[in-house]
Amino acid sequence: MFVTGFPAGPWGTNCFIAADGPGHECIIIDPGKDAAEPIREIVTENKLRPIAVLLSHGHLDHTWSVVPVADGYEIPAYIHPGDRHMLTNPLSGISSDMRMMLAQINAGKSVDTDPSDVLELSDNLDLEIAGIPLTTAHAPGHTPGSIVFKYAGAHDTPPLLFSGDLLFQGSIGRTDLPGGDHTAMLQSLQRVLTPLPDDMVVLPGHGGQTTMAAERATNPFLTNVVGSPSPPTRGL
Repeated sequence: MFVTGFPAGPWGTNCFIAADGPGHECIIIDPGKDAAEPIREIVTENKLRPIAVLLSHGHLDHTWSVVPVADGYEIPAYIHPGDRHMLTNPLSGISSDMRMMLAQINAGKSVDTDPSDVLELSDNLDLEIAGIPLTTAHAPGHTPGSIVFKYAGAHDTPPLLFSGDLLFQGSIGRTDLPGGDHTAMLQSLQRVLTPLPDDMVVLPGHGGQTTMAAERATNPFLTNVVGSPSPPTRGL
């Protein structure tokens, strides 16, 4: 299996590209700001054929380039219905401070994050896209429609978790933005992460990769989920 990624834009949002191998169809996960050109370079270099964009949630730092990528390759974008409104109104999920920062970054221009073909994801959905079997898990808390993608592993590829902003190395996603819910986040951590194997590699929405074993041993939000302090600011 071919998996690569890079941090995109001022928020360092990890964009991932996964395929059964070079020369095959591929999926693109969370194309953030300034992601379109690096995606094109990776696709061209590895002779890949994009067939879908998967969005872990609707925040602008993860969806900024969804229109040029999805519409540019004429492929659908998948998102949970709980966050579908953020594609139509990308400012609805961010704070007033972030709106001011956005105005400076984008010189006051509007951002179009509503692609032509949008398909909805649901909890515990088995997908096979580009020859890659994935299972979804709805994980609200960071946003109402946050969702993660699980790959069970095969041959020389370990199990993978594309965790979006549910889980980071040593931390979790913030819950103080519009639609955030700290109680729901704690419930998602318990429900979604508890069954996962220790050797599962976590590919988060921000920061470096980690493993479930490492997070269980060192992440304070997993070692003491009940009564955890408010999460640190990560992402938008």
